[in-house]
Amino acid sequence: MAAAPEGGHVTEDLVRRRAEHNNCEIFSLEEISLHQQEIEKLEHLDKWCRDLKILYLQNNLIPKIENVSKLKKLEYLNVALNNIERIENLEGCEELKKLDLTANFIGELSSIESLKCNIHLKELFLMGNPCTEFEGYRQFVVATLQQLKYLDSKEIERSERIKALQNYPEVKWKIREQEQAYLLKRAREKEEAQRRMQERKDEKQKQMDSKLGCDSPDSTQEKPNQAEGDGEREGCRTVENDDEERKFWEEPTPYTPESRLETHRYIEEKRRAKDNVRESKKREKTTWTLVTAEGKVLNVNVPKHLDTSLLDVDVQPTYIRVLVKGKPFQLVLPEEVKPDSSSAKRSQTTGHLVVTMPKAKEIILAKQKVSASIKHSDCNTQQKNTRRSGQVEKLEVDPSKYSFPDVTKIIQEKEKTGQGPITLQPQKVTEVKKSCVDFENNEDVPPLI
Repeated sequence: MAAAPEGGHVTEDLVRRRAEHNNCEIFSLEEISLHQQEIEKLEHLDKWCRDLKILYLQNNLIPKIENVSKLKKLEYLNVALNNIERIENLEGCEELKKLDLTANFIGELSSIESLKCNIHLKELFLMGNPCTEFEGYRQFVVATLQQLKYLDSKEIERSERIKALQNYPEVKWKIREQEQAYLLKRAREKEEAQRRMQERKDEKQKQMDSKLGCDSPDSTQEKPNQAEGDGEREGCRTVENDDEERKFWEEPTPYTPESRLETHRYIEEKRRAKDNVRESKKREKTTWTLVTAEGKVLNVNVPKHLDTSLLDVDVQPTYIRVLVKGKPFQLVLPEEVKPDSSSAKRSQTTGHLVVTMPKAKEIILAKQKVSASIKHSDCNTQQKNTRRSGQVEKLEVDPSKYSFPDVTKIIQEKEKTGQGPITLQPQKVTEVKKSCVDFENNEDVPPLI
């Protein structure tokens, strides 16, 4: 449902929004539905929508039929569930064929005489109005509006109209008497509603004065703990509001246009108060305590499932902070890291944010002495580890727990035999075993053989 018009009036913006089926054009509009819009006054439609044929205005707060006399093409008017008390100002609706006034407050039944000018009127609905309880109600309407075909969804028979016309003078006199009694009753109801409204205003004023007294500087200075004082006042206000709301809804009230309007305004006031509280809470920015007064960094968390553009990663030596729309996620690190060498990446499939942070102080295992009986492959492994010692290690690996194959012994060495008259015996090369610990292999120096 569209938002209610501001102040209970018909606005051009509201009419255009309800004219979407006509490309938001209102001057050529033939049908519009303005039901349940909390409208308190019927206006502007006779100027903006001259071509209207169907107009729905049910379930609003309209107290009077007005500003529709220029709608010459109007065929169907629905103003059910409103605060209308008499039928008027419809003489200009020359093409009016159907009029729905269900569940209003029409007590002046004689006001239907104004519909005699609407010669095309065939259907009239008055169910749920006080006038339907009058003795002779249907006979009076049938005899007064002879152009009608249906009254309250019931077809009017020819014999029924003849009988109603025969008893019309007597029925009309009875209707006048009942109307006078109803009008006196309505006058008392209006006075009672005015008195009750004034009492509510006075009571509300007293509550506001008491709140101002509680919030005065003198009263706040008397309480040593301001937080406790605010909590107590908030609790008292909540209890008072609950009592007031319970009293409003449990108090017996007659169903009148005034009570219906009062209920609507009470609900609207409560809704605005809740909206104001909600808006004030949105405006209040939460203060996040990231670092204590003693300089200790705290862990702070934020919700997940966030867009990458909303993430701002800040790596510090002792902690990492991720800002999301100004809300921080902060994590204290167990060891000091290098911020300049750190990187942050996010997976496009899982959405995981991976932050790589090298440690500032790398731990390198001390060298262990290796006996001469260790194989040549272990010696090569230690030589490789010796060359790597100049680099920064990020993982601690014990070389003694791993073995690597010696690629130099994959192919066996063949005996060298010369060709010619002199046969050269293969020269036996005596291997000089040296301790792998004292041996240092430098790849830049060419081999001796």
